[in-house]
Order: sequence, then structure tokens, then C-alpha cells
Amino acid sequence: MRSGFDETAEAMFLTSGFVYDSAAQAEATFAGTEVHYQYSRFGNPTVAMLEARLAALEGAEACRATATGMAAVHAAMLSHLKAGDRVVASRALFGSCHWIVSTLLPRYGIATEFVDGGDLEAWARALATPATMVLLETPSNPMLEIVDLRAVCDLAHKAGALVVVDNVFATPLLQKPMQYGADIVVYSATKHFDGQGRVLGGCVLGSKKWVEDVLQPFIRNTGPSISPFNAWVILKGLETLHLRVPAMCRNAAAVADMLAERHEIARVLYPFRDDHPQQKLAMAQMSAGGTLVTFDLKGGKDACFRFMDALQLIDISNNLGDSKSLATHPATTTHMRVGAEERARLGIADGTVRLSVGLEDVADIIDDLSQALDAVAAAPARAAE
Repeated sequence: MRSGFDETAEAMFLTSGFVYDSAAQAEATFAGTEVHYQYSRFGNPTVAMLEARLAALEGAEACRATATGMAAVHAAMLSHLKAGDRVVASRALFGSCHWIVSTLLPRYGIATEFVDGGDLEAWARALATPATMVLLETPSNPMLEIVDLRAVCDLAHKAGALVVVDNVFATPLLQKPMQYGADIVVYSATKHFDGQGRVLGGCVLGSKKWVEDVLQPFIRNTGPSISPFNAWVILKGLETLHLRVPAMCRNAAAVADMLAERHEIARVLYPFRDDHPQQKLAMAQMSAGGTLVTFDLKGGKDACFRFMDALQLIDISNNLGDSKSLATHPATTTHMRVGAEERARLGIADGTVRLSVGLEDVADIIDDLSQALDAVAAAPARAAE
């Protein structure tokens, strides 16, 4: 959408409010009888451009952008749910999503139940009872568990539930959950969409009716709106998404293969590797294995910290989907607050590292990982001297 100046780059409308030709036009705008921008918390031309682009990319009827990915998850759920409703969620969720289901929703009288995402019998048992909403992510953060989208969506719909899928690890380039029956898809646009560590953002995608009748009033009145500047930056990021994500996937696959050969590594998880327990399902739902690699170092937390501190090219950061390679220790960062018992159930060990593989030359990434692993291997020998 161009302004009257016919710019090539999308215009950035950094404005909080909008003016009217007359008091009557303002009245008609608020009454809904005339279409006119009112206030950037309700809508903004730059934000609308991002929403249209994301809807087209996902193949969804409508989209609303939010200030962060967690604002998107929160808005998608709380706009639809009320006291007395019931939510079934996969146990393998990002820490803040887990908190919403385990802690926030019960405060409002909403019943919640967790299931192991890869266990279809567990889903069937949980959804034998009517439910209002299902929340899942696939691949999961950080253990890259795959959920059978079509099977779970079928079970959820029979139980009367809307299915919300956090698709941030796969992006719409690798996986389109709505093709398998999902009703709502959420993203942290901070990740691959911007993908360059610059701004925060999120989005919720769904049917036009649900977005306009359910989601929009919630966003309008609670205010999790994205800034026009952030929306513009993410728009620019989308222009290279189709170049960045495939390249990062190729790098990640090569890194996973390299890590699997190192004796310091106890386990490597990457969805398209032959040794991933759900490789066939991943390949059926996704067009590539993704940009994340998760692995367990022998030696637990101490070995992980030595390894991460020895990295030179790869940065320590809890972000992901960035053009820079980033490593984090989930047990002490992203999943610290889910508790040790729940981490154990999720398979997150003290030796687990989540690696978001970036766009650096893959040989340089591998060299950095190799020298850091060498440092871990050398540490016990030095300690014995």
C-alpha cells in the first residue's frame, strides 16, 4: 500500500492518532458507519501492511499484529476463553506459554490439562472430555518434539475446541498448520520474521470472522498493539525471509551432523535426522528440518557453561531465529521457572544446549563449535594436572 508519494519502500506512519474532516466524520468513524483510522492502538496503516503481508504468507484470512510473541499467545487465548472453559495443552511449551496455561488461566476459573505432545493416546484421553481450546507448538521449544497436527486437530474439533499452534520454530515457509486443521496460528515476529535481532513483535492469524469478532475487540480494548516502527522493520525483514530461512536450515542440518560425531555429545536432536524419534512425522509436516539444533553435553551444567563460555563466533543469547548463531542453556534461562521436575518430564537436562543456527559460513560455525568442545574435553585433563 503506497501513499500519494508513490514510494518504493512501504511508508512508515509514526503517528498515535488521526484527524477528521469534521466532527460528523469522527462520530461516523466511532459508530462504525465510516471506515477511517482512529488511533494506532486500534489500527495503523503501516501495521495493516504487515498484517496483510503475514496473512498472505500464512494463507490465512486475517491477521492482527501484536507488540510481542507472548502478547500474541495471550491475546489469542484470553480473547476466546472465559471462566468455566477448559484448555488442553502440550506439555512441551516455551516457558512463558507454560506459565499462562499452568498459572494464569486457573486464576480466572479456566481448567487446564497438560499432555505429552507426541502421545496421541494421551491427546485422545484428554479430548474425550469437551474442551474450548488446544494449545501446542511443533517443533517444540527446546527439545524439538513433533506433534501430529492433523490427528490432534481432528481430536480437538470433535471435542469442540479451537486449535492454537505456535509455529515459530517452523515459520510459514516450512510448515502451515492451517493446512492440517489448525484454527489459529501465532508467531513471535521477533524471531525469523525480523530475524536480525532488532525489534519485538508478534502476530495472530485466523479466520476473518474470528479475528474481527473475537480477537479485534480484545486487542482494541486491552492494547497489546505493535508500534508502527517495529511493524515497518519486520516488513523489511520479511523481504529476505525466503532467503534466510532455507540457508539457516542447511547450516543447521550440517551442524547437527557434525555434533553427532563428537564424543563430548550425548544426544543430538534435529527433526530431519534419521535418529530423531519422530523424523517421519516431521518430514510429513515440514519441508525442512528448521534452524534449531538441540543437544546434550556429557558433564551436565558445568560442561555446558565451559562450552558456551569458550564460544567465540556464536553468542550466548536466549533469542532465536536470528541471522547470528545463538546458544542458550534452557535449564537456567528459557525454562528455568517451569521447575526441575517439569524439565525432567520434558527431557531438558542440565547438559542441554539449544543452538539457533544463523547465516555465518557453516565452516566457521562448525570450527567455533569444535574449538569450544575441544576446550570442554581439555578441561578435565587440566584439572588433573
